[in-house]
Amino acid sequence: MSNDRIALVTGANKGIGRQIAKELCARGFKVQIGARKTEAGKKAAEELGSSASFLALDVSDDASISEAARQVSKNTDRLDVLINNAGIYPDEGLNILTVPRERLIETFQTNAFGALRVTQAFLPLLEKSDGARIINVSSGYGELGGLSAQVPSYCLSKLAVNGITIMLDQILRPKGISVYVMCPGWVRTDMGGAGASRSVEQGADTAVWLATEASCELSGKFFRDRKVIHW
Repeated sequence: MSNDRIALVTGANKGIGRQIAKELCARGFKVQIGARKTEAGKKAAEELGSSASFLALDVSDDASISEAARQVSKNTDRLDVLINNAGIYPDEGLNILTVPRERLIETFQTNAFGALRVTQAFLPLLEKSDGARIINVSSGYGELGGLSAQVPSYCLSKLAVNGITIMLDQILRPKGISVYVMCPGWVRTDMGGAGASRSVEQGADTAVWLATEASCELSGKFFRDRKVIHW
């Protein structure tokens, strides 16, 4: 088996996830490019070079998650870093008074339950790493002071991601696994739009830092720009 550090980044075919994967490859990681769109995922992996490989993974589907974990287990004996980045932002034209149950379910399935289920499925591989790290990508919209009635399902799903991080830290810290959550800020991606204030490099920076340098003592905290922020 390879001695290189091994990472999985979900939603890594574009945007912040792709930039995180690119920077981890540059730091010597072997990176699994998790994506539900096969063509886009394979293209991203090819562009990132020999350190990247495509992994079919739809975080909203348990069967897809289980199969992805099985595939990774066939090729490696461990996972050192898991970055739960995949997410959707489907609230245009809705608010907390008009959002239907179906939209809430759809958003939670990807943004919140997806992060948890991927963590559960890959836990056996994470437990075999010496000091594994899990980084969940949240948002300022998930802060209690940042909740917006105009972005209902996304805000609530990211609030749940923060809660999931707290619970995972409680149960995984004794196993030597660190769990962090971070806000990338408003980033120029398909989700953030061309008018966003930050580059993908700025958006990815804290996640890469948490994956490679941050102290394990900071497990269970919420970060922006490498600094702890309030829930």
